[in-house]
Amino acid sequence: MFWRILLAAGVAVAALAGCATPDGANVAEKRAAVAEMRADTLRTLYEVEPQAGGEIARAAGYGVFSNIGVNLIFLSAGNGWGVVRDNATGEETYMKMVSAGIGLGLGVKDFRGVFVFTSQDALASFVESGWDASAQADLVAKSDDKGDGYAGAIDVAPGIKLYQLTENGLALQATIQGTKYWKDDGLS
Repeated sequence: MFWRILLAAGVAVAALAGCATPDGANVAEKRAAVAEMRADTLRTLYEVEPQAGGEIARAAGYGVFSNIGVNLIFLSAGNGWGVVRDNATGEETYMKMVSAGIGLGLGVKDFRGVFVFTSQDALASFVESGWDASAQADLVAKSDDKGDGYAGAIDVAPGIKLYQLTENGLALQATIQGTKYWKDDGLS
């Protein structure tokens, strides 16, 4: 019985997490949706962390991602999409992400991640080979403009800082999670 519940929970987590994709019927519309998400996310970030604008301007580059995460009992999953910009060349790389993990949790969280790459090597490594995250613990309760769920920048790897802004969600979790980012060949 326990294994059936666990299997059902895993299927539900995977199904819910698989729903994230940029809106649009074609490449141009999807790129426009990514650009709008990026602009909205950066505007919000600059309101809550004014120094982030200077950090991003001085950085080798930055990435902005939209993520949906689901935690159901012992399993967590998520996916999303975004774009990474090389500040030196202006080149933009559209990317996808997926995460999976184990740990105690319950809830759904819609959040935005802004990566700031302080070195060209960190930027190139992220774009070319992706990046893996590890442990997280948080409590989020937010709906529209009500509630709280913002977390400031953290150093996640040498040359990479991450700002995380929660859009909506209700989640209580403590998980060990791996996240993989890769180029979206359909949008690049």
